[in-house]
Amino acid sequence: MNPQYVIIRIFDILLSLIGLSVTLPLLLILTLIALFDTGSPFFKQVRVGLKQKPFTLVKFRTMKPDTASVPTHLVNSSAITPFGNLLRSTKLDELPQMWNVLKGDMSLVGPRPCLFSQEELIAERAERDVFKIRPGITGLAQINKIDMSNPKLLAKTDYKMLISLNIGNYFSYLIKTVLGYGSGDRVRH
Repeated sequence: MNPQYVIIRIFDILLSLIGLSVTLPLLLILTLIALFDTGSPFFKQVRVGLKQKPFTLVKFRTMKPDTASVPTHLVNSSAITPFGNLLRSTKLDELPQMWNVLKGDMSLVGPRPCLFSQEELIAERAERDVFKIRPGITGLAQINKIDMSNPKLLAKTDYKMLISLNIGNYFSYLIKTVLGYGSGDRVRH
């Protein structure tokens, strides 16, 4: 295994532990509000992980509970609740994913995990060996506003990140995400 990935995993553990500890009061408040908003505060979905193995991603629910399980760019914007819109615009819906990072399902930085139904993206990523690293909360594609609606461009960008990922880029992607660069997966309007 690449020594960079070992160091990144150590930072993932440390930063997710710190993040979960520091944001615990906020997580509790958001959970209560989300409970009243949708009746079900957490959204869980099986995604493609490291070595194409399945894992269950956890986020705050931002859409109505009966919304179809499809890639975000295929969801109609009317499915997003008003509180969900606030969570998405502030990226607070992503906070529970720190649990996925702590467990080792994800990294803070890596390619965004896709659904198993996104066969074109899976094929493009497999061709470029992108699945050899953990999926992430943010990465090069996210800070450049590239979402899953363009599988080939996304896979190429994921590969570019994979071959250049080091500690400096890891922190650069995290800082740019915190500063508001990029956006989450777009929803149709």
